[in-house]
Amino acid sequence: MAAKAARLRGEGHKVFSFSVGEPDFATPSHICEAAKAALDAGATHYTPVTGTAELKAAICAATERHRGWKPQPSQVTVSCGAKHALFNLAMALFEPGDEVVIPAPYWVSYPEQVRLVGASPRIVETTEEQGFLLTPAALSAALTPQVKAIILCSPSNPTGAAYSAEQLTCLAEVLRRHDCWIILDEIYSDLVYDGFRHVALPAIAEDLAPRTIIVDGVSKTYAMTGWRIGWSISPLEVAKALDVVQGQSTTNAAAVSQAAAVAALSGSRVEVHAMRDAFSKRRDVMVRGLNAISGVRCRRPEGAFYAFADFRGVIGRSFQGRTLGDDIDLANFLLEQGHVATVPGTPFGAPGYLRLSYACDEAEIEAGVAAIRSTMEMLD
Repeated sequence: MAAKAARLRGEGHKVFSFSVGEPDFATPSHICEAAKAALDAGATHYTPVTGTAELKAAICAATERHRGWKPQPSQVTVSCGAKHALFNLAMALFEPGDEVVIPAPYWVSYPEQVRLVGASPRIVETTEEQGFLLTPAALSAALTPQVKAIILCSPSNPTGAAYSAEQLTCLAEVLRRHDCWIILDEIYSDLVYDGFRHVALPAIAEDLAPRTIIVDGVSKTYAMTGWRIGWSISPLEVAKALDVVQGQSTTNAAAVSQAAAVAALSGSRVEVHAMRDAFSKRRDVMVRGLNAISGVRCRRPEGAFYAFADFRGVIGRSFQGRTLGDDIDLANFLLEQGHVATVPGTPFGAPGYLRLSYACDEAEIEAGVAAIRSTMEMLD
């Protein structure tokens, strides 16, 4: 899909890119200025494997300030992005014979990282009617003796669905009855809308803290995807294992990026709030436009910057004798004929859906959705 989109652009076509998984905003200027100052001060050398003391302290302070619980610096492992943190956890915790519960739809890397270390993903289906959220009953049924961990993402990539305090409390009741690691990916947790309040599990279930692991980073909240700074906050014995894993792979994250992350976490959040407000408006434009297309249905997400739209009402139709047999065919059709780049739902464990990022301005969204509508009208 990326290669096709690049080819179309190279041919001079306007391509509406709804596939990108990163904010379109520039990193706030005070963060960039802090990075420049850090370079001038010599932030060009190795740091401790798991991060500088300054960044660990900033992560703990920000976690207490914005998440409502206070970890210790010794629990923090700074990595080259949240994906790296998740991979380190797979290396440290999972082995052949283990199962890892992953609700579907899921971010594509979750099951693949589990498989890479020889363990098995245990996929648990959710439905749009349930808000794409794991229910206590489904979780209870999935927790076999072989389950080593569960991975939850709130708000979710790809659905934007998020767990409320009440919903998380109900899942905690189930998890108390099964001894497994609880891995929570919170990379989108600052991007929630309509007054939704993100709640961190350690803040409402302190008794589960000894086996709860939080994954987070600066990429989405501060428009810092290219800086590659993420982290995990884990029980001390896990943090020590992660030190070993990372010490034999990447070693430390870039020194200058760590300095920039300190400025992000410690500085003003005025621009963060402005970005969040912009995403909220864009979400409404995207969802409203998609729901106006015949055969398409799109749920209004609580957070992140993705619309996860049900195109099953379109699957099976044809264009010039070519039947669109699945969402992958549909995504290719939209790119080839409408010049709209989307991401098929099948790799996320949700056939028939498309993920559309609204990390672009409102005019682009309106024009791109109009292109989808007109392309749909070409179908028999």
